[in-house]
Amino acid sequence: MTKSQGKPRNDARARQPASTAAHASRKPAASGGGYKPQRSKPAEDENAPVWIYGRHAVAAALANPQRRLIRLLATKNAADWLVTLGGPAKAAIGKAEDARPEHIDKALPPGAVHQGLATLVGPLPRVRLKDACADATPSRPVIVLDQVTDPQNIGAIMRSGAALGACAIVVQDRRTPPLSGALAKAAAGAVELLPCVRVVNIARSLEALGELGYFRAALAGEGAAPIDDLPKDRPIALVLGAEGTGLRPLVAATCDGRFRIEIGSAMESLNVSTAAAIALYEATRRSSANRMDA
Repeated sequence: MTKSQGKPRNDARARQPASTAAHASRKPAASGGGYKPQRSKPAEDENAPVWIYGRHAVAAALANPQRRLIRLLATKNAADWLVTLGGPAKAAIGKAEDARPEHIDKALPPGAVHQGLATLVGPLPRVRLKDACADATPSRPVIVLDQVTDPQNIGAIMRSGAALGACAIVVQDRRTPPLSGALAKAAAGAVELLPCVRVVNIARSLEALGELGYFRAALAGEGAAPIDDLPKDRPIALVLGAEGTGLRPLVAATCDGRFRIEIGSAMESLNVSTAAAIALYEATRRSSANRMDA
């Protein structure tokens, strides 16, 4: 979605001019390709076990009763750290396999930074949009990602969402990586805290959010209203587009308004995860201010 620091490593579109659909920019939003809704299956078996690695991601997975623990690999130092956490993390130590870092390396994708901890767990249960977003309140925004595919960016957005009180994140099923590996590590435990709704059709999901009372705000660039103009008294769905291409036309047309984040002229744009964090903060801040003024 943007071209500043924190570019996705595996998304060629990040090398294109920055999109205005998920950040502040002084250029019009790129139109992107035509939107062709179609039913498709996830890229991977959604019922298959997944590897979670990194200290905070593993600790959060162990604390999540919805996860089924299959294997736990830990170095001695990492196991000692889990003991200090107490609770489910400490209880899981009895099932841990004493492993050296190189043994954990072999179980994970090349280059995985595991910090001496990795766990193989069952997948999270499927989440439905109406269940995750039914209790719409101004202080609990929804994040909607249109073709954002980089796991580092998605993980960072989930981390901000969990920290700032979002009620859910909505992603497109066939274009989103599994909630594991690099994504889960970047989320630092937020994968276990923030419901992730995987949908076939983003535009139809936005229509459903509108029916639930959400104001659908597209982050855009030139010509958009300042983000200060977000409604104070309505639940907000923040809609962010992909690197390079931005929001697809039908997705953008389904939104109720376009909003920009003001930035200095020295930079053209913001990384999508940074833009999401700023927008989340602004949405929750405005709702809090509105409650204080009431």
